[in-house]
Formats: sequence, structure tokens, C-alpha cells
Amino acid sequence: MSHPSEAAEPRPQRSRRKRVLPYGIAGAVVLATAGLSVNALAASHEALIAEVYGGGGNSGATYTNDFVELANAGSGPVDLSGYSVQYLPGAPTASSKWQSTPLTGSLAGGGRYLVQEAAGAGGTKALPTPDATGSINMSGTNGTIALVTGSDPLTCLTATDCLADSRVKDLVGFGTAVVHEGNGAAAGASNTASVSRAASLADTDDNAADFTAGDPSPQNSGDTGGTPTDPPSSPPPTTPPATPAKIHDIQGDTRLSPLNGKAVSGVTGIVTGVRGYGSSQGFWVQDPNPDADPRTSEGIFVFTGSATPTVKVGDSVSLDATVQEYYPGGQDTGIQSVTELTKATVTVVSSGNAVPAPVVLDERSVPEQFAPQAGGASIENLPLRPDEYALDTYESLEGMNVRIGSSRVVGATDSYSELWVTVQPDQNPTKRGGTLYKGYDDPNSGRLMVQSLIPTAQQAFPVANVGDTLAGTTEGPLDYNQFAGTYAVQARTIGTVTKGDIKPEVTAKQSSSQVSVATYNVENLAPDNAQTKFDALAKGLVTNLRSPDIVALEEIQDNSGATDDGTVAADKTLGKLVDAIVAAGGPRYEWRQIDPVNDKDGGQPGGNIRQVFLFNPDRVQFTDRPGGDSATAVGVTGTGADTHLTASPGRIAPTDDAWTSSRKPLAGEFTFRGKTLFVIANHFNSKGGDQAIDSRVQPPARSSEAQRNRQALVEREFVESLEKANPKADLVVLGDLNDYQFSPAVTALTANGTILTDLVNTLPVKERYSYVYEGNSQVLDHILVSPGLKHDADYDVVHINSEFAAQTSDHDPQIVRVKP
Repeated sequence: MSHPSEAAEPRPQRSRRKRVLPYGIAGAVVLATAGLSVNALAASHEALIAEVYGGGGNSGATYTNDFVELANAGSGPVDLSGYSVQYLPGAPTASSKWQSTPLTGSLAGGGRYLVQEAAGAGGTKALPTPDATGSINMSGTNGTIALVTGSDPLTCLTATDCLADSRVKDLVGFGTAVVHEGNGAAAGASNTASVSRAASLADTDDNAADFTAGDPSPQNSGDTGGTPTDPPSSPPPTTPPATPAKIHDIQGDTRLSPLNGKAVSGVTGIVTGVRGYGSSQGFWVQDPNPDADPRTSEGIFVFTGSATPTVKVGDSVSLDATVQEYYPGGQDTGIQSVTELTKATVTVVSSGNAVPAPVVLDERSVPEQFAPQAGGASIENLPLRPDEYALDTYESLEGMNVRIGSSRVVGATDSYSELWVTVQPDQNPTKRGGTLYKGYDDPNSGRLMVQSLIPTAQQAFPVANVGDTLAGTTEGPLDYNQFAGTYAVQARTIGTVTKGDIKPEVTAKQSSSQVSVATYNVENLAPDNAQTKFDALAKGLVTNLRSPDIVALEEIQDNSGATDDGTVAADKTLGKLVDAIVAAGGPRYEWRQIDPVNDKDGGQPGGNIRQVFLFNPDRVQFTDRPGGDSATAVGVTGTGADTHLTASPGRIAPTDDAWTSSRKPLAGEFTFRGKTLFVIANHFNSKGGDQAIDSRVQPPARSSEAQRNRQALVEREFVESLEKANPKADLVVLGDLNDYQFSPAVTALTANGTILTDLVNTLPVKERYSYVYEGNSQVLDHILVSPGLKHDADYDVVHINSEFAAQTSDHDPQIVRVKP
């Protein structure tokens, strides 16, 4: 998988919390000290992590802040000068970074030490006076905390590496954190529950055993036990008077409110939409009396948290509230903020009023240009130019009632009940009705997400495929969807689907003189997946791909799936798939693969995803050559027609840093009609951590590119060594490269087409895609061939998944037929 990424990363969890992190990432906290391992707590240094709470300020929380509490299990004081408390997301990717809060002072024998971290928008009670203060936004449910000597952030991203770091004094993983001590992470953390050690401070180096969930009970160094110490009393602060304001005064002419953080009063408008479910409830209000400035929105979202709004559409209301710029996951994610009202006192003035007339979004009102450019800096302080840039148009309408007419669907209905349309029907259309993503500077300004405010009991969300039409009128407030990082129509009225004519494709037949090679990302396939998934994958391979001779599979999980129990073998997964293929009328494929080192290849934690070769032994032969294992690099031996791999199967440079927490390329040597065919199966690192294309940072940072670029160069060196040994070598390089045909990584791997040809570039432009993300049809999967194969290559992207609401995988498979 990809953008979001290949683990359970495609989407952050659907709850309204300040902790929502990109691509399902959770958190971790570690305590470290120089010269000491986690398992070596000297008697004179008995500092331990005693309690961890990441739900502060979240929905339902009592306390306003996250915190970490330390305890001293010994009798003598511990000098904490030079120590730090550090935090890591629970499912770290290669781009994840530890965050550090330096400590000062000392921890008395038998005493406690309170570290206050970030505050949220909720909660009613301050922590006891903290002994140290940081600004880390911890997850309420998953993460790792460490106690560390020094304030420099740790660099480890796995339990093995972190536990081996001599700076780490103590470490606690909670929820489903990958980095933890012992057999498992501490369970039960939530918005309302912390995890804490028993009063005995027992430390068995097993977080699951040592920590239990319960009510948060923060204690500072002044506490002598029992009840947490409240902050000392002081004169009540002077509250500045609220500012009378209209909605356009609050929104202002940039992305940030000029009244951010201030109390406002007498804010009036008509309710245009109500979200009455989940922990992100609230309603939209629009002033029916606009100002003359097209940059200032007349609408705004009123956040009520988990409290169901009592207003209804058509109510005229007056609001006293606090203005907030809400950044899900924190400002460093690059996601734009939402200007909203919180802690609102609502007065209903009248009911049954007409909602303000909608702004129609179409090719006339939405500019072709996507976003202003700021050289990699933030655009949020720039005055909006809605007549020039689509992002500025949408921002100038944030919270306002909008309407789209009959619009072509460019992103199929997904499991979150959302779909994508385009209001620019002539903008880069694909052959089958999508919108083609052609380059970083052309992200298609007409794409809009559609969600529904209508309860499903009243009207089911429409099920649509790419190329269908959302016909009629769709109308409601325009929201900035903080989970996807994009603009969405929150439909109060939603159109109906008129079906297009796309159907799952079937590739052409091959001749007996051709060998067919395919690639298919099967999206975290594990034995405990439903049999229907195996059957659907088998049908795709047998019917739609016509039983290729060789198949490179990506995202095959081990026999225990996502259960992180040390299992790395995948024979049960593969056996179940092959049996399904046979039942579908296909051949009994054999397979070759190499088990990865446990938890070292990224992807869904515990899943140990890897690439696998399936091959039909009646058509091709696999050349087995011993020596290939998880850590041994495959090489090239011989010259000319006697060129061979030193191991088959073998992995390319598996210990190179390029493959940290990522899949290593799998190389294999096949024979077809007496001729040697080399195949390399790939799954480069995901786009997790990249900023969204509609980020407040323009152009957005693509931080994940650095690792893919390194991966491409390492693999290119191997390809060049093979082609140097035999310039006529027949080679197919394929798989999920997690990047575009024009990306630096792919062009580096092909050496701009001189050593490999990227076959997607041989297709008509409107057919160059294998994946649909947020309404953009784009390329992530590739088949590359050596010079001797490119002229007769018969290549096909077989669209059976990405354009459809019913998907077996989020990727479309590809196939090439060649004559070695």
C-alpha cells in the first residue's frame, strides 16, 4: 500500500482528538540515561516512569494536559539534570522522530516528579504544579515514553534498538505501541484513563505486566502520597471582555483568524448543517448578511465535542464562544487549520429560517491554478486570492453553504462513506472517467470530497465508481476535512448516482512464445483474512490477468498476520492463496520468497510483509541457488550468457540503510524455453509522513522521498552490475515503487530510461495510472524492462480495483508479455 502507507495507515482514526496523527501513527515515551540499559537499574538510580497519560484535553477528559510522572523507587535522591522524557509515535515510520522534554532538579527518594506536556481544547482541571513542562502532543491511546540521559532525541525506531541504547533508563510503550518492554505494551490508555505502575513500583521489564489502566492521578514533587497536589491558590485572573464580532470578522482575509484564542460575543447566523455523531460533533453557522470582501468567509464550524448539538438547520442563533485554530495532530503535520468556535453558549433566536443561498462550485467559480507558492513555507498568513487559486477559493468559503451540480465521480465510495467528484469536468480526464495526476505542479483543482450529514437510517450514502455521475444537487457546508487534509462538502442534500460504463478489465491473451510477468499488491494478505478476499484475488489473477506465468506479489503477511508474536514464515498465507487460485481454475503455482527479520521490514506492525514470486512450473522454471537469506546480499557472477545470480532467490543489499524499516528487493532467476529471465520484485517505502498536496505549506514537503531515492540508487547499482556482466540480459524490475513515473526515485532507478524502460510511459497519457487517491488517478506500481525487452513488450495496467467501490486491493495489478 501507499499514500498513506502500507500498514494500517491509510487513514487516521475517525475521532476528534488533538492527538490524531498522520497515517494511523500512535505514540511512545522513553526514559534514558547514559551508560545504562533499560534492564540495568542501579540501586543508586531508581528513577522510573510511574504513570503515562496522553488524553489530556481530549473529549471526555478531566485534566487539560498530557503528563508523564516519574517515581524514585530508592531511598536516595536522583539528580535529573541532563535527563529528558521523550516520546515516539506508537507505529513509527522511517520519518518518525522522537520528541524531547528536558528535565531539571532532582527526584527525592520515594518521591514523585511531574512532567506536564501539551494541552488540548477539552478538560476542566489543571494538573498539579508541574516539575517540568514540555509541549509534546501525545496520543491518548498509543505511544512510547522513554526516560533518557541527555536531551538529544533518540534515533531508534524498534524495540530491539531502543532497548539496546545505553541512554535509555526506562521505557514504557502503551496501547499498540511497537516499541515497548517485554511481551507487550501497557493496555487500556484512553482519553479518560492513564497507565500506571503499582504502588510497589515493581519493574519486571514487561510493560503489559507492570502497568494497569485507571483514572489519571498526577503527583508532583511536593506530594507526600495520597491525593494529588492542586496548584496553589492565587487571585483569580482578570478575564478580558469578549469582543463583539461577525463571522467574517472572525474568519479574516487569511487562513488564520485575527481573533484566534480570543472570546467573542454576539456572533449571529443561520445553522446550515449539523454533525450529530462521534466525538467531533458540532454545527455550521452562516451570516446571511455578508460583507463586501470575497476573501472573508461568512460561515464557521461550532465545535461541541462529544455533546450532541441541540440546534437544527434553519435556527437563527447568537453565540458567545472562543475562537480556535484547530490543527489535528499538531502544526508540524502541515495540515491546514480549521477556524472554529469552541466552548460556545448558544441562544436560539428563531427557527425555520431559510438557509443562506449556496455558492455554486463549478468550472467558472473554481480557478485552474491550485495553490499559491511560498518556497516551502506556510501560506496561512498570505492574504487569500480566491480569484486566482482553488485552495484560496475553498478557504474563502470555509464553513459556508455551497452547491455542486451533476458532477463526475473521480474517487469511488470508500469504507468511510465518502467519495470524490470534480467540478472541473475537462481537467485531465482519464480514459475511464477519472482525473489524471500528471505532475507535482498540477494536482487538479476541481477535486472535492463529498460526505453526508444525513443519518444513514434516512438515506444511505451513495455507492459510486469512478466515471459515474453524482447527479442532481448536492448542497451543504464546505468543510476542511482534518482527517484527509482536504476540502469536503458536508452534504445536507446529496445527489443520486447515475452509473457509468466502466467494468473490471481483462487483459489480452498471450501467445505461447511469450512469457507473462505480473505484479499485484494484495494489501496485507494474511491467513485470517476472509476467504472471500482470497477468492477475489484468485479470480483477478486467473480471469482478469489470465494466469500469468510469473507473479510478483507485494504485502504478503506472515502466518500470524498482524499479531506480533515473532512469526515470520508465510507458507500458510501463500498456501491458502494458491488453493484459491486452483479452485478458480488456475494453475497450482509454486512460490519462492525469503522470510524477513522479525519487525524489520516495515508495514503493519507484526505483519512482516514481503514480496513473493509465484510461478507456473508448467510454463517457467525457477533456478534455485542456495545462499539467499534475510541478511545476505545477492550478487552477480559470470559474464555474457553465463551471467547468474549468486543466490536465487536473493535480496539486494538487505543491510544497507536504504532499507531500514522497509522491504528489501527480491531477485530471482527464471528459465523460459531455455532462456534466462531475471526478475526483481520491489516494494519501496511508503509516502507516510509526506505533507498533503493541499497542505498549508506550499509546495508541500515530500520527506519520504529521501529514502526512496536512496533505495532507487542502491537497486540501480545492482541492475548496472547485471547489465555490465551481460549487456543482453533480459530483466524485469517490477512492483509497488510507491512513487510516480516522473518522481526522482523512479527516474533515478531507470537512469532516465537508459538502463531500464518504465513501461507506463509507453501507454497513452490518459491510461497512465494504477491507483486512485483522493480523486487523483496516479501511478505507484511499475513494470520496468531492460533494453532487450522493451521493443516487443506488451504491457497492460488491468483496472479491477482502484476505480471501484468494491475493491479486493487498493492497487490495480499490471502485466507484461515479452519474448526473451
